[in-house]
Amino acid sequence: MGIGKQRKPLLERLGKEWLFFDGGTGSVLQQKGLKGGELPETWNLTRPEDIIDLHCSYLKAGCDIFNTNTFGANALKYPGSALTQALAEACETEDKKPGDASVEAAEDNSEGASYGIKGRSPAEEEHKDLRRIVEAAVHLAQEARRRTGREDAYIALDIGPTGRLMKPMGDLEFERAVEIFGEVVRIGAAAGADLVLIETMSDSYESKAAVLAAKENCDLPVLITNVYDKNGRLLTGGTVSSMAAMLEGLRVDGIGVNCGLGPEQMIPIVQQLTEAVSVPILVNPNAGLPRVENGRTVYDVDPETFAAWMKKIAAMGVQAVGGCCGTTPEHIRRTVEAVRGKNGQTFAGNSPETEMPDYCAAEQTCGSTFPEADVQSLPAAGSDGGRDEAGKGGKGVADAAEGVPFVPNAPKHRTVVSSYMQAVEIGKKPLIIGERINPTGKKKFKAALRDNNINYILEEGLKQEESGAHILDVNVGLPEIDEPEMMKTVVTGLQEILGLPLQIDTSDPAALERGMRLYNGKPMVNSVNGKQESMDAVFPLVKKYGGVVVGLVLDENGIPETADGRIAVAKKIYEEARRYGIPREDIVIDGLAMTISSDTKGALVTLETLRRVRDELHGHTILGVSNISFGLPLRQIINAHFLTMAMQAGLSCAIMNPGNEDMMAAYRAFLALSDMDPQCMGYIEAYANAERAVVKTGASSAAASGSGSAGIHAAAAGNSAGAAAEGNSAEAAQAAGSGFPQPGEAGASALADSIRRGMADNAADAARALLDSGVPALELINTVLIPALDTVGKGFEAGTLFLPQLLMSAEAAGAAFEVVKETMQGEKQPAKGRVILATVKGDIHDIGKNIVKVMLENYGFEVLDLGKDVAPETIVEKAVSENICLVGLSALMTTTVVSMEETIRRLREAKPDTKVVVGGAVMTQEYADAIGADCYAPDAMATVHYAEAVFDFPE
Repeated sequence: MGIGKQRKPLLERLGKEWLFFDGGTGSVLQQKGLKGGELPETWNLTRPEDIIDLHCSYLKAGCDIFNTNTFGANALKYPGSALTQALAEACETEDKKPGDASVEAAEDNSEGASYGIKGRSPAEEEHKDLRRIVEAAVHLAQEARRRTGREDAYIALDIGPTGRLMKPMGDLEFERAVEIFGEVVRIGAAAGADLVLIETMSDSYESKAAVLAAKENCDLPVLITNVYDKNGRLLTGGTVSSMAAMLEGLRVDGIGVNCGLGPEQMIPIVQQLTEAVSVPILVNPNAGLPRVENGRTVYDVDPETFAAWMKKIAAMGVQAVGGCCGTTPEHIRRTVEAVRGKNGQTFAGNSPETEMPDYCAAEQTCGSTFPEADVQSLPAAGSDGGRDEAGKGGKGVADAAEGVPFVPNAPKHRTVVSSYMQAVEIGKKPLIIGERINPTGKKKFKAALRDNNINYILEEGLKQEESGAHILDVNVGLPEIDEPEMMKTVVTGLQEILGLPLQIDTSDPAALERGMRLYNGKPMVNSVNGKQESMDAVFPLVKKYGGVVVGLVLDENGIPETADGRIAVAKKIYEEARRYGIPREDIVIDGLAMTISSDTKGALVTLETLRRVRDELHGHTILGVSNISFGLPLRQIINAHFLTMAMQAGLSCAIMNPGNEDMMAAYRAFLALSDMDPQCMGYIEAYANAERAVVKTGASSAAASGSGSAGIHAAAAGNSAGAAAEGNSAEAAQAAGSGFPQPGEAGASALADSIRRGMADNAADAARALLDSGVPALELINTVLIPALDTVGKGFEAGTLFLPQLLMSAEAAGAAFEVVKETMQGEKQPAKGRVILATVKGDIHDIGKNIVKVMLENYGFEVLDLGKDVAPETIVEKAVSENICLVGLSALMTTTVVSMEETIRRLREAKPDTKVVVGGAVMTQEYADAIGADCYAPDAMATVHYAEAVFDFPE
């Protein structure tokens, strides 16, 4: 669109034509004078013309969507008098004194009145500081749009992370996060934002909280971009596929990636996005990696090279591109030119060959503050060494007159459920849904529910995961308990300690909503049926929260006796789901396995239903397999053979007990025979060391097998079904504590296993049992606790375990340590060393610091945690007064790295023997070297290893 054209609704353009985002904010404001530790959002009030100028520059460069200066604006950052303090600090940096006209204007929110910013009384809003910041941000963006004549451009209410870890890893409650984000959304939407852009999210749970907040507090389009590492993982372990499933289930309007990486490094992630995502895809990389040059933070990828890479990314099948940290209006101008083409529609300054319309007052009031000198201070084109493909011909690629043809994103029609860390696709091969978390016919489970014995329930989940389940069914319904509250407890408990997706199984709509809302992923939902009442209760929840729904083929007329009748109900369910906007791929039809003891044709009807759903409706199916054998002896024989027949007929998901060896044998054999087990490796791994049990008749067969099974039994001692599950045997053997010095083998193994699983209560009980049996406390620590933590740490470093598992294991180890400490009172053990940790001045994000603290403490170090937003002089004073040998500094934002550098400089002057380890999202080895750090730690375990070296403890 061109100058002077009116703004269409965003969703009429998004995904239908090229759209361009703006670029960096904080890194550009640094060029304008933003000081280290200064809060960028305060400039909305203290330096509004600079913010307008920033927006104008991006609008003139050709962006279609530009962000308000609100990335860090939330009630955690601006509570109470935080703004007053920030404004006072701003006065100091600008050498202004109270009483200056501009300062007084900022303090009473009257500066910028000509831009539409209005003051409000304190009674109108509890967080009036936050309201002033956000309202000002939106109105300044509107003013920039007016000055440039770019009324066609869209103002994105920019929402970044809170800077706090969500429970259970941190202390931020899910609903509190929704509330924090919701407040910003309400203010920004009322002020006139055109869309909500949630960006730089590294936690799937926080992403969900932000999306729900946006959806529940406005009707604007919602876009979201996450931060992935070079391996395509979020900080908390999520994958592109798991995030795509959850976010599309939440009905966001666009999904993408931003920050963390340069355009070249983002190529593999973009490829994954194009394979997993059906909505428009958004890509906003950094200008490469940051480094310090002559005291300034610069980035490796210059505008020309950036545009060349973005042209390659655009051609991969994305629909909107822009930039993040380090990118400038010049990066965006060249990207627009490269992707759209010189002969396409351009904007002011884009092409000397194009005659530009008059901007009226824009050149006087919104002149460029990015002179050629600033652009030239970046590295020369090609200096990133990554132009062998995108930069072939380098300049020629970016300058070519031809743009990239726009291609809308196509629906992927994948049926996917997800947890916080993995996605499971239904349809590629039959999947196992573990049925053991269900009170039906289980006395012990019912007792656990009544007694609130959550550990028993969690252990059932872990057993099924280890036995080979792909998804876990969760049913906690008993008449005498509060089912919604119990569903909340069990769902949140399970997702804390295991990575499998869950199937939320309940007939109580309140319990269903509670579970779906707090679930960290896209769940299965069991179930809906063809009754209108059922569909009216379930489908609105699925529309809001997302999910793959089990559709039971029964309705007001009961269960049809024929396959024709069941197919008719299935069609009705599909059609009603469509009315709610729920795609067919998010429905899995339950053909209903009815016991053959009462209807001998029941299995045949069910099998025909499965075949017809697959062949005629092109859908997926699910069965509670063991229902087929109620009332019959040796049920596992019927169940195993029926499972094989059902899979042959097209069964997609089998609800069954993964601990039943006959069923698992049938399952593994079917995969091998159907070419769904490459090179039969799953089968071989399960049974290479197994022997066939002798089949006996009569009552003796039950005694011979322990459960009546005539199946295959593991011969190796301790080789459980879980160890034999596909791909899990090596990990299970390692996790069982093998190789540890064992002070009482069974007890030590139980303790090590509890730590690996993150079961704090179990770890405490196991430690207490070992101590009571006479194992010395120090021996327990050195031969069990520390080796168990090391095993988890090595898994984390190898990428087989992820942050939630690391922290939950650390919590379990901490619980065991507390028990040990009780027995060592009076024998106080010295700490390995004392370490200061701090997030540097101006940065409120303490996620990384808190993770490091947990790990250091569990390895025996004493941590002096100075908190977040800590001034350099405070850190130095504490290091000197406490004679600290090691200081750990954290920074998430580019704008605060200067504070980190100043802190290191002061430490070198005041206490040169102190070592400094640094980390954070913006850190690299080169960056750490440039600011004088002794060590760069990319993760918590790296900090532990460095601390061991500093204090001369062998690892």
